[in-house]
Amino acid sequence: MAHETTGGTLKGRTILMSGGSRGIGLAIALRAAADGANVAIVAKTDAPHPKLPGTVHTAADEIRSAGGRALPIVGDIRSDEDIARAVALTVEAFGGIDIVVNNASAIDLSRSLELQPKKYDLMADVNVRGTFMLSRAAVPHLLVSSDPHILSLSPPLNLDPKWLGAHTGYTLAKYGMTMATLGLAAEFTTIAANTLWPRTTIATAAVQNLLGGDRLMAVSRTPQIYADAAWHVVTRPAGERSGQSLIVEDVLAEAGVTDFSGYAAVPGTPDDRLFPDIFL
Repeated sequence: MAHETTGGTLKGRTILMSGGSRGIGLAIALRAAADGANVAIVAKTDAPHPKLPGTVHTAADEIRSAGGRALPIVGDIRSDEDIARAVALTVEAFGGIDIVVNNASAIDLSRSLELQPKKYDLMADVNVRGTFMLSRAAVPHLLVSSDPHILSLSPPLNLDPKWLGAHTGYTLAKYGMTMATLGLAAEFTTIAANTLWPRTTIATAAVQNLLGGDRLMAVSRTPQIYADAAWHVVTRPAGERSGQSLIVEDVLAEAGVTDFSGYAAVPGTPDDRLFPDIFL
C-alpha cells in the first residue's frame, strides 16, 4: 500500500532506518515522529551499551512519546536475513515503505598501516554493503510509494588528496555509501536518492568517544540541525531532487533558515569557532 503524499509533513508515512537508537538517527526519527510518521528502526542495541546511551527499545519509546508509531527491530544490517526480516516486518506493520534512511555507520580514522583488518571489514560491511543491501531490499516497496526517498548520511565525493589520504579505510567506506546512493538514484529514476552531510561536527557519542572528547563536543552543533535538514529533504516531492550530495546547512538555507546559532551544542558559540567536519 502506497501512502499519499502529504507535502510538508511526514504524517502517516513510513520510514525504515538503519541504526537510530541514539544520536543523529534518533534525532531524525523524533523529528519525523513529531509529524505522526511511522518509524521502523533496525539496530543491534537490544541491551544497554556500557558506554553509549539508548537501545532500539528506548528509541521506540521516545518515538511514540513524540507522536509517531514505532517498530523496534533488533537486527544487524550486515545480515541479509536480518535485512529481509526488517523489510517484511515494516511492511507488515505499516503497509509499505516510503523512506529509507541509511544512518548506521562504523568509524575508525586509523591510518592505513594501523587500521586493523577487522575494522576495515566492519566499515565496509556496515557502511557500504549495509547501505546498498537495505536500500535494495526496500526498492520494490519504494517503487509503489507515491513519494519514495532514500537518504544516506554520507559525504559528497571529494577527491582532494587531503581527504583521500587522511584515513583511507574510512574514506572508502563513507564514499561507498555515497556511490551506492547515487547509483540507485541513476538506476531507479522515480526514487529520490540523495546523501546529506554537515559542515561542522555534530555532538554525538561518536564525537565524544572516538574523535575529540569534550573539547570537540563544545565546538560542534546538535543532532537537531541534521534532523531538521533531513526533514526538509524527505518532505520535498521525490521528483524534484535526486542523485545529489546535499549539505545540511545549504538545505536549511534553501528552506529559509538563516540563523544557525540555536544549533550550537554550547549556546553562544560563534559559527566561526565551530569545528569543520571531515570531507568538505
